[in-house]
Amino acid sequence: MHENNRLHFWTRIGNWLHRHPVAIYLIAGAAVVLAASLVAFILLYQKPQQVSFYQPATIQKKPLAPPAPKYYSPLTGEEVATQAITTQPATGIMIENSPDARPQSGLKSAGIVFEAIAEGGITRFLALYQQEKPQLIGPVRSIRLYDVEWLAPFQVSVAHVGGSQQALKKVRNGQYRDVDQFFNSGSYWRTTDHYAPHNVYTSFARLDALNAAKGYTTSTVASFSHKNPAPSKTPNATKINVVISSALYNSSYIYDPATDSYQRSQAGAPHLDREMGQITPAAVVVMNVNEQTVLQDGYREQITTVGSGVATIFQDGIVTTGTWNKSSITNQIIFADAAGKDIPLNRGQTWITAIPNGRGSVSWQ
Repeated sequence: MHENNRLHFWTRIGNWLHRHPVAIYLIAGAAVVLAASLVAFILLYQKPQQVSFYQPATIQKKPLAPPAPKYYSPLTGEEVATQAITTQPATGIMIENSPDARPQSGLKSAGIVFEAIAEGGITRFLALYQQEKPQLIGPVRSIRLYDVEWLAPFQVSVAHVGGSQQALKKVRNGQYRDVDQFFNSGSYWRTTDHYAPHNVYTSFARLDALNAAKGYTTSTVASFSHKNPAPSKTPNATKINVVISSALYNSSYIYDPATDSYQRSQAGAPHLDREMGQITPAAVVVMNVNEQTVLQDGYREQITTVGSGVATIFQDGIVTTGTWNKSSITNQIIFADAAGKDIPLNRGQTWITAIPNGRGSVSWQ
């Protein structure tokens, strides 16, 4: 009974909708409006989120690239291109300074030069190299014992043509990198523009090949401490005079503020490198040393290298009077001020002259 009534009801509704088709669209539209209203109600009346308009926005910063590493020569303190340059083999070369040997070749490129009397008042140079590699160096001459003791901390191969008996005994004892011309003649040659014995020359093309053949591929150089140049606005030492033996070997320097360097002269004339012009070190050091002439295998100068003494340091147009200290043959010289504090040297070439106590002198103005 009830089932028949429900069937009859829906039949009547269907017939009515069939007769009134517009009503179908009205009903569908009303359903859509109702659904949209329901969605709008949910969106409008849901609980609002708490937003702070004063909260600073987070900015993602791009990380900065680390600065490129810098490398410095242990010998000169100068910046070099790669770390490998700081450990490449270092070399010391004995260079003559008699008038017949002048002008020398390769001296201006040396990182450090030691100057001392060889014999008879004639001075000689121990020139040390690492990053600079001139292709003409000389004239090369013999070595002395004090040169061996000065070069020990630098771990250099030492190029020379023989030497005093004591020096050869020391440098050939197996603790040094000896590349004596006597045993490595192919790494040296004699020129025709000088007469013997002032005509032995070498080059780094040959010395580098010799070092490599002997397995001397790196050096641990214990040099001096260094600093950046800082030219003084009120220099107090712009002219320097160094008396080491006689007029032929005494030297002088003129400070050049434009380059913060010292123009070297000897025997009253500019001291020239034949290929590169006047020698201009960044720092000039004068060491007072105990020295005496002794008879060994001939008359030799005997210099005390281990100990301490007066040191006069010129750099940036300023003079500093202090001390040099060397505690052992293998330890490096330390230059200290009156308070005992280490004195860093300007980056670049350092020229060191050892003058005998009681005979040599240094003055400036």
